[in-house]
Formats: sequence, C-alpha cells, structure tokens
Amino acid sequence: MSGHSKWANIKHRKAAQDAKKGVAYQRLTKNIIAAAKAGGGDPNANFQLKVAIDRAKAGNVPNDNIDRAVKRGAGTLEGVSYEDITYEGYGPGGVAVLVEVSTDNRNRTAPEMRTLFTRTGGAIGEPGSVAWNFERKGIITVTGSGIDEDELMTVALEAGAEDISQEEDGFEITTDPGTLSDVATAIKDAGYVVSDMERTMEPKTTVAVKTKEEAAKLMTMIDRFEEHDDVQNVYSNFEIPDEILAQLD
Repeated sequence: MSGHSKWANIKHRKAAQDAKKGVAYQRLTKNIIAAAKAGGGDPNANFQLKVAIDRAKAGNVPNDNIDRAVKRGAGTLEGVSYEDITYEGYGPGGVAVLVEVSTDNRNRTAPEMRTLFTRTGGAIGEPGSVAWNFERKGIITVTGSGIDEDELMTVALEAGAEDISQEEDGFEITTDPGTLSDVATAIKDAGYVVSDMERTMEPKTTVAVKTKEEAAKLMTMIDRFEEHDDVQNVYSNFEIPDEILAQLD
C-alpha cells in the first residue's frame, strides 16, 4: 500500500485557503451536484449523495440550497438544462489543467474559461491535449480515532478497493470509480466513519513546483476557477514540495 499521499499537503493548504475565502460553502454545494449526477437524487439509494448532504448541513448550507443542488445534479430542475463540458489547458510552468463545468449556456461559459486560463498565466488547449495524463478514480476518506490500518485495509480490499494511505486526519482509500459506492458502503457497514467520498481525476505523472512564486500562481489559478459558478471540479498535475509549501503560510 502507498504511504502518505503526495497530494495531502496541497489538499490541506487548499482547505485552509477555502475556509478563508468562503469557497468551502460553494464547494459543499458542488459536491452535492456531482453526487446527484453520478448516482441519482435519492440519498437513501445514493450513499455518496447522503455523505455530501450531511457535510453540507454540517457546514450550515441552507436546505433550499441543498434541495436545488440535488435537483440540478439529478437533472430535475424545472426550466433549466445543464451540459457537462471539460476544458483542458496549461497553467504556469506548463502544468496540465482539467476544468469540469456544468453550464446552461455554453456560449457564455466557453469564453469565460478561456479568459480565466489567460488571466492566471496559463493557456487553454485543444480537447485531448492533457486529458491523457489523468485517470478517473474514486476516493473515500475515513476518519476517527484508534483505527487499525490493517483491519481497515482488509475490509477495503475485500470490498474491491485498490489502495489505502494514511493522511493527517485519517485514511484515504482509492477505488475504481464504478465501485466507489459499494466500497464506501462496505466500510460504513463495518463500523467506520466515511466522512467524504468523491470521484476524481488523478494524474499519471506529476510536475514538481520549483519556486514559491510559481506555487502561488498555481494556487491562485485553481482558486479563480473554483470560484466560477459553472465550475464543478479542477484537476492539475502539479506537486508542491513541503519546503515550498511552508513558505506559503
């Protein structure tokens, strides 16, 4: 099994920034949309959606916002039709960037995405230009005290998980996206706390950031995309070494 995730430091840094900027509230809503889109709008039959709704309620997201997010993801929002589009491009330092959007107006969103790439020091690319470097995975986060890694690993692997790694606040379990819900349910039924689960895009190869300035530019770029209402997810293949990450605090 793998050791400490190379993405953990970036995730923790992003979590701190999101909290400061208020992006966390929006992220909770987007997680609901993604979960409903992946498995339907019934939380009783869609465990990923139930987890997303529980997290949103814990984050004080109003019920009306939650209901609207569920309907948007499930495609039952009256009078509105959303289209899923993925934009590909490059960030500062030539890193690969994937931006997944859900929009009711492609003609509005397309130029806005192009502008965001340009204004943050990047450039939009052609379809397929960077997607080849990513593969879709399911990620389950298990939290709690006194967790025996070997026991959790046994439960996860028997349920079909691919990998498990220890993080600062618990364990991260990687699955095939098609088995995400089944593995998460098995882990929950075994008595563990599934605090988060998502389908994500993991890079096959990464690029190490060399300077504090470049790291700051990349973090700003990710923030700008995530602040856009139509953007659901942003993925990149950069890795910030701990010594540079410390300089950003």
